[in-house]
This record gives sequence, C-alpha cells and structure tokens, in this order.
Amino acid sequence: MKTMRVMMVCVLAGAMGATAVAQGPESAQRHSDNKERDQIGRQNAGDEPDNPGPLAKLSPALKPKDVEKAVTMVADWQVKTAQAKFDDLWTYAALYDGLLAASEATGNPKYHDAVLHMAEDFQWKLYTERWPNADDLAVGKAYMYLDLVHPSPERVAAVKDFCDKLVARPDDPKKLLYWWADSLYMGPAVMARLSKATGDRKYIDYMDHEWWLNIDALYNKDEHLEARDGRYVKGKFEANGRPVFWSRGVGWVVAGTAMVLDAMPQDYPSRPKYVELYREMMYKLLQIQSKDGLWRPGLLDADAYKLPELSGSAFFTYAMAWGINNGTLDRATYTPAVEKAWAGMLKHVYADGRLGSIQPIGFQPDGYKEQSSSVFGVGAFLLAGNEVEKMAKRKR
Repeated sequence: MKTMRVMMVCVLAGAMGATAVAQGPESAQRHSDNKERDQIGRQNAGDEPDNPGPLAKLSPALKPKDVEKAVTMVADWQVKTAQAKFDDLWTYAALYDGLLAASEATGNPKYHDAVLHMAEDFQWKLYTERWPNADDLAVGKAYMYLDLVHPSPERVAAVKDFCDKLVARPDDPKKLLYWWADSLYMGPAVMARLSKATGDRKYIDYMDHEWWLNIDALYNKDEHLEARDGRYVKGKFEANGRPVFWSRGVGWVVAGTAMVLDAMPQDYPSRPKYVELYREMMYKLLQIQSKDGLWRPGLLDADAYKLPELSGSAFFTYAMAWGINNGTLDRATYTPAVEKAWAGMLKHVYADGRLGSIQPIGFQPDGYKEQSSSVFGVGAFLLAGNEVEKMAKRKR
C-alpha cells in the first residue's frame, strides 16, 4: 500500500458533521473543550526559542538540487518538531498543504505520508463546532488532495457534508461568510476542488458568489490590496499615514486566489475576473518588494518594521511562482522577483531547519523575534519551494 502511495505521489507531482474524533489521549484532550482546544492549538502552532543556533548556509541558486535541499531541511525539521502535535485547525492546515507540496518537490513520500496519517487519525473529519467558519474547512484541502491520489468516498464525506450545508445556507447580510482576508485561503479552494472531484458545479458557483462579496467589502481598488477585515477598510494607518495592509492577510488572499485558479475550469464564466484580480495584486506586490527580496508586516510602510515577515513573503512567492509556471504572469517580468524572494527567505533558515522571522498568530502587523517560527509560515515556504523547484527545472 505504501508503494502504491509513493507511485501516486510521483504521478501527481507537479499538478496539483461532527467534531473530529481522533485516536489517542492527546487528541482527546485537544477536542475536550472548544475554548481550551483553541488555546492548545495556538500554543502548538510555533515558538521562538532564545537560542535557535546558527543560520544555515544554503545556495540561493535556482537549481533543482539546491531548492530541494532547502525544502527537505525545513520540512524535516517541522515534521520532527510538530508531528506529535498535528491538529485539524487552520494553522496546521496550511502546513499540510506545504508538506504535500514538499513531497512533490523532493519526490520523498514521507511528508505526504505524514499528512495521510493525520487524516486517518482524524478519520477524515472536520471540526464543526464553529460552523460555518471557513477556518474549519481549511484542512479539507489536504483531504481533497489525498482523495486525488487514492479516491475514496470516506475521504471527502465530511468535506462534502460541510459544503452541502453551506450551499443550502442563505446569505446573511449582517455577516458575510468570507468576512476576513484569511478566509479566502481557508474555504474557497476546498469548494473548487470538491466541484472538480464531484463534477457538481453548485460548489464552485456558491464559492464564486461568496468570494466576490468578500472582494466588494475588503478589496481596495486603488491600492490593489485587501484589508484584513472591516476594521481596516478605513481609519487604520501606518506611521507614514498609509493604510494598514497586513502581510500575511494579503498572503492568504493571493495564495487562495492561485489555488482557486488552479482548480477552476478554464471556461468558468468569472475566471477572467479572478485572473484580473490576481494580476493586479501580483503587480502591486512586485512594486513594493523590499531590496532584500521580502515584504514587511505592514506592506505600505516597510521602514516602520525591522524584520521581514516570512509567512506573507512565502505566500507571495508561492503565488508569484505559480503564475509564472502556469503562464498567468510574464516570466521575464516576475522571475527576478521570485529569485530575490527565494534568496531572501533562505537567509532565515537555521542550521537545524527552523524557519524564522514568522509573525505568530495575529490579525495585524505586530512585533516578533527573528527566530520566531510557526507552522503556517513553514507551510507557505514549502508551497513556495515546490513552485520554485518547478521554475528551476524549466531553466535547465
């Protein structure tokens, strides 16, 4: 069976209810209480040790072996430090997306298998105490990916049930389904993938409707960036007087847009709108990229922040490289930006594989230590590494 999974990962490389009941006492503790569970999940998402050790010496060259070395180092460290704490929260959902991408990039099935074991441990279920919160659907992206490898009704049953209830849910004008920037990463790609897997357009049609309600509410058509939520649409400013646009918040949006486009039919009626939105955001990010290749926590006032922010930077790099690889962005224009970003991120990898300079869980630009690491930022880095590795192979 393991051999079959290895074969299927290689075939896919380069392509893309009830409270979850997990096995074991630690899993039972994580699900014992909603508030306690969220707190444990936050504690398990990352850390910032006083002495992280020396930085790694990694080549920034866009050569497959060099990219794969960096991806392997970071993925190995994260699996070693986090697998015993795997959860079905949104934080880990982003990591699972990255680990699956890491298996694609390296050809090593162990990262894929770590995610598969998680899904089996959680019996392919979702946490639904906060339904219809998009955060709790985020792990469904990993389930849908694994279902492509080995289709099975049980792998998509909970995702389908969650989404069937969403489709039957009337709009609430007082509160959008996707009311914050992060949600465009958490839920929409799951619904697009489900539509593709089942052949039922109702899921992507519903997602499409809710997506544009979010854009109408939060997307700044002048700045070509999305506010994190309604609090940041007006009246929140950086020290230089520019509006606040949070790096990771925008990162969730651009990565989610790339993932939706990846799953969306080429002839889907509103696809051109997604492509236009995506290109607008990518061009803006190209214009505000810092000299070190990375982006700061507050995107429009880089001088106000000492450290680059790796989770947002990694999501930007992933989305930009994806656009190059899929012919959505001009290769000559954007390749130098991806090369600079990848080289910049490698300067924040420690010798043991820890990825640093990641802002912890939050909702706006904030401070953190240079050695701060979190699983969602590592997931973003691994997603970026997979797309950068594809670029490297095309350069040979």
